[in-house]
Amino acid sequence: MTTASHEKAYGEGQGHGANSVLGKARLILEAFQHDDVELSLSELSRRTGVSKASVHRLAQELVEWGMLERSGFEYRLGMRAFELGSRVPRFRVLRDAARPTMERLHFTTGEAVHLVVKDGLEAIYLEKVAASEKSAKPSRIAGRMPLHATATGKVLIAFSPPSVLSEVVSRELERFTQHTTVAPGLLLKQVQRVREVGYALEEDEVTLGYCSVAVPLFSGTRLLLGALSITAPTYRADVQRFAAALLEASQRLSSSNLVN
Repeated sequence: MTTASHEKAYGEGQGHGANSVLGKARLILEAFQHDDVELSLSELSRRTGVSKASVHRLAQELVEWGMLERSGFEYRLGMRAFELGSRVPRFRVLRDAARPTMERLHFTTGEAVHLVVKDGLEAIYLEKVAASEKSAKPSRIAGRMPLHATATGKVLIAFSPPSVLSEVVSRELERFTQHTTVAPGLLLKQVQRVREVGYALEEDEVTLGYCSVAVPLFSGTRLLLGALSITAPTYRADVQRFAAALLEASQRLSSSNLVN
């Protein structure tokens, strides 16, 4: 997979809160990316733009709280961070409600199933059911992707207020492969198609050789909760079968009291 993203300094676009003690602590925690296991004091200082002395002092407090753990001279995220994240009621209820359906979809299709929610202009992977990490394209729980490039993201755009689509197309659309949708006009057409048929299709836009089909999940009062997708290697993806199974699952979950 190829990307054309540019690096941003931590704290960029996050307001003046980064100048406060709490803001600095947030930058330290958010400095850890998905592939990071441990980071040194120097690297934390570099990524956050906070002095080594301040990082050292705040990191010690975060260790005492359990948000960070020490590993020799390096730091890693602590169990307290995981604990707090798992307590978010909206996400926990949705994940618990969707998990049995996701397992059934995985059992009947043999492919990876993802549950995704929207956070700003990004999609967050809330849950994943797959035979193994190698059986699906690279994705992980709590991972993020921009809305425009994924099937789940296109679904979330399509069934969100129009202002979300306007905000997405007003920005530069990041390219992951030569097939990624980066033209605003094309994205507009794709979103309109999603509204018409009720599901989104993405092929080779994030990872070459992979295809995803996604549907929205609603509460009983038609509040958009998230999106559900099936991802498979393109050569064996049965789009119509996946779409039918997902639409049926979405209808069942959306009428369930568990997600009202």
